Amino acid sequence: MQSQSPRPAPIPENHPLRRLFHAMTEASFEQVGMPDMELMIYVTGVLIDFVHVDNLYRIRDAQGRRLEYLFELQQESEQGDAVHAREAQKHLGDYALFMVGMFPEHLQRRRRAVSPAYYVTQGKTAYATVSAMDGLRPSAALFRKLAEHFETCVQALNHGKTYFQDSFYQYVMRQMA
Repeated sequence: MQSQSPRPAPIPENHPLRRLFHAMTEASFEQVGMPDMELMIYVTGVLIDFVHVDNLYRIRDAQGRRLEYLFELQQESEQGDAVHAREAQKHLGDYALFMVGMFPEHLQRRRRAVSPAYYVTQGKTAYATVSAMDGLRPSAALFRKLAEHFETCVQALNHGKTYFQDSFYQYVMRQMA
């Protein structure tokens, strides 16, 4: 049975970091030819959520050990009730999107047992699973769209990284610290 660690306080809607991530995400999605506001808002939310590193590993096993690998999240999603299974699948999709979108170079290290393509496959599958679990709820369409356009979301995040590598954005980030 999976558990979750307590979530840090959310970043307020009017916080400059939220505005920065939204602007970066919007520009990136337009750059890759997919100016879909619903996807932009969702991906911005993933970035904001993972600003708190604890949120990367908030899903825990029955012993309280944080789950760091996709296969562990998948195994945990197969245990417990439907609510926990959905949360684990959603987190798996979000984590895969974040890692392959923002840190593909980390996944490409020679000693890694899995490739970025594995993260893409797992992320797409996780979002498709959440969509199926949501059935007729409005969120089902969003997660179906995330599954169908996962690679485009990854491209947008890859493109968005250039904003953080730009000296102006580095300056802004230092000022916000």
